[in-house]
Amino acid sequence: MSFDNTLEFARTKDQNDPLSKYRDQFFFPSFHDNEVVYFTGNSLGLQPKTVKKYIQQELDDWAKWGVEGHFDAKNPWFSYHELLTPKIAKVVGAKDKEVVVTHSLTTNLHLLMVSFYRPTKSRYKILCEGKAFPSDQYALESQAKFHGFEPSDAIIEVFPREGEHNLREEDITSMIAEHADELALVMIGGVNYYTGQRFDMEKITKAGHDAGAIVGWDLAHAAGNVELALHDWGVDFAAWCSYKYLNSSPGGVSGLFVHEKHAKNEDLPRFAGWWGHNKAERFQMKPGFHPIEGAEGWQLSNAPVLGMAAHNAALDIFEEVGMEAIFKKRDNITAYLEFVITEISASSDKADFEIITPKEQHRRGAQLSILAHGQGKALFDAMAKAGVVADWREPNVIRIAPAPLYNSYEDVYRFGQILKSAIQ
Repeated sequence: MSFDNTLEFARTKDQNDPLSKYRDQFFFPSFHDNEVVYFTGNSLGLQPKTVKKYIQQELDDWAKWGVEGHFDAKNPWFSYHELLTPKIAKVVGAKDKEVVVTHSLTTNLHLLMVSFYRPTKSRYKILCEGKAFPSDQYALESQAKFHGFEPSDAIIEVFPREGEHNLREEDITSMIAEHADELALVMIGGVNYYTGQRFDMEKITKAGHDAGAIVGWDLAHAAGNVELALHDWGVDFAAWCSYKYLNSSPGGVSGLFVHEKHAKNEDLPRFAGWWGHNKAERFQMKPGFHPIEGAEGWQLSNAPVLGMAAHNAALDIFEEVGMEAIFKKRDNITAYLEFVITEISASSDKADFEIITPKEQHRRGAQLSILAHGQGKALFDAMAKAGVVADWREPNVIRIAPAPLYNSYEDVYRFGQILKSAIQ
């Protein structure tokens, strides 16, 4: 790809971008005196303008029907989550029966580990990446303790090599093989939240299975961001949030995946709730839990409809655009952002910016993490003051993510100009 760090080039790219029209379907923050450059879709995606309409429909039906809305609303609440199933299945590469939208991310991870982390005296260890997102760390620690193990003994963390920022996948697979006899679970984030490194999930899943372990994934930074084929890869379980790249409201509902090979296994232990019970008998209020076959059997409570309505609005945009088009622009706009940052760093005697996210497109999504050598938070604060909405991670990393659905090439150019000015 050939790029120029000019406004004319950026605007020409936008004019030829088939996704540029979708920018107007999102609200950009208005709190700043300047038009913002919003590059934090990896933390909270922007609100689709259709969300208000989707939620208003449910508010109107609640007002009209009261409790009868569960069956008589335009979109009956009893089955509202089913509207989301085929849409989210396409995003994560799954069969409809393998996915369900419910609860929140860490709640879903715990519910899935109740079923799939089944340690024995000899096979009890969990392998994860070093510097996993804190919520994952806490979840794994508490699961180990719940089963009577010391986290320092039960949890195996794989770190980058000395002087490197990213994990080598051969180090992950070799560590899996080394601990094959004692490994119960492999659970890794599909895209590392800090570096933006994307892992070869198919390869790691196979390595885990070859070692006799169950393999699960936290896809918080992967769903809607990178290509996923959970069914074909044979992943045992996965969970993700909807509020980052999926643009579905702060703290919005989560999705979970359970491979169909586990669908009919009623003997899997689980924490049960009535919404996961056999639909035909749900309202008979009988004792004895009989799970719905497939991922729906991991539901606990009835659908949080207002949050699901926001998710539904966002997923309809993904349906319209198609994942292939999203990924194509992701690669182009992220490469342009990398070019701009590299050019500014090379031309400045005051800055040294190292992009610690892998350079290869198949090893990253939309996020770039910039290690600002010799710079402190004053640089980030100056950029924020000029209108950049990004993310600072101690000690000196700036995370930025150009979301293909609503970010433009002109956003990238403006980011570069603000960065250049902030250096001064």
